[in-house]
Amino acid sequence: MNRRLALSAGCAGVLLLAGCASPVGPTSATGAEAWSGRLSLRIDSEPVQTFSALFELRGAPRAGELTLTSPIGSTLAQLHWSPGEALLKDGSKTRRFDSLDALIEAATGAAIPVAALFGWLAGREERVPGWRPDLSQIGTGRLQATRDAPQPRADLRIVFERA
Repeated sequence: MNRRLALSAGCAGVLLLAGCASPVGPTSATGAEAWSGRLSLRIDSEPVQTFSALFELRGAPRAGELTLTSPIGSTLAQLHWSPGEALLKDGSKTRRFDSLDALIEAATGAAIPVAALFGWLAGREERVPGWRPDLSQIGTGRLQATRDAPQPRADLRIVFERA
């Protein structure tokens, strides 16, 4: 009887704590999250490279998709990844990549740490060598991350909302 009472009290405590937690973002049963907004990337190379687009990011670091569109709504690229697969659909062409990192670099011109990006957008301080995220404005839907190494320096700015 005491064991059953202790188990019931433990379960009630877990449920109470779970009821007090607030979700970081919309999630499905698979843990997928979704954001949309605008992103810009500046790479301080010679010559300086800039990239900006509207975006929709869905999924998780392990499997997801990123759609990049122009300000007038035309699709620039669709990126899809899952274990063992990384695809870039660019117009009528589909290209395969060995990794998500290679896929992102091909689409944007810089190696953006996508696994960390999911954490940063959710307000978590994910550490990535060479990158400095500024999460001070996450509550207002703004993220800035700077890559100091490897060179050239890159500056990523995102204005977002949870989809």
